[in-house]
Amino acid sequence: MSPAARVRAGHFFIAALVVLLDRLTKILAARNIELNVGSITIIQNCFSLTHVENPGAAFSLMANAPPALRLGVLVAFSSVAMLVVAWLLWRHGTRMHWTTAALALVLGGACGNLWDRLLRHRVTDFLHVYWRNYSWPDFNLADSSIVVGATVLIAGIVFGAKRGGQQ
Repeated sequence: MSPAARVRAGHFFIAALVVLLDRLTKILAARNIELNVGSITIIQNCFSLTHVENPGAAFSLMANAPPALRLGVLVAFSSVAMLVVAWLLWRHGTRMHWTTAALALVLGGACGNLWDRLLRHRVTDFLHVYWRNYSWPDFNLADSSIVVGATVLIAGIVFGAKRGGQQ
């Protein structure tokens, strides 16, 4: 196997690991926490594990759209995003660095949530962050992977440009 092929395999391993961990944590949450009512406090007044099902996108966007339209749009968007990220990884992923690792995280997260949408038409969320009366919408490991990957990419663009574009 060529060095470039080994690096590409590493990127896709990262994405596959995210999918595997996402599936495992969603299954554990669904089996151990009652849907829409159960909660396990991890950090008092800050963080708990829950079990909710989100038929929409982030922040329940499109949750009230007709089911066939919602599913079609979300599956199409996720599929296109995954194809673009996979193509970027294949094309530019001949060495491991922060950009390609971030793309692998985004790819894994997109695959994890697409899996739920295709099989169940909704996504399992179980991570709940809150402070007093303020509450962030529940999310999952796939969402976290997408956000971390996107944040690293944006930080690289912003701070990389200030350094003269070096990575």
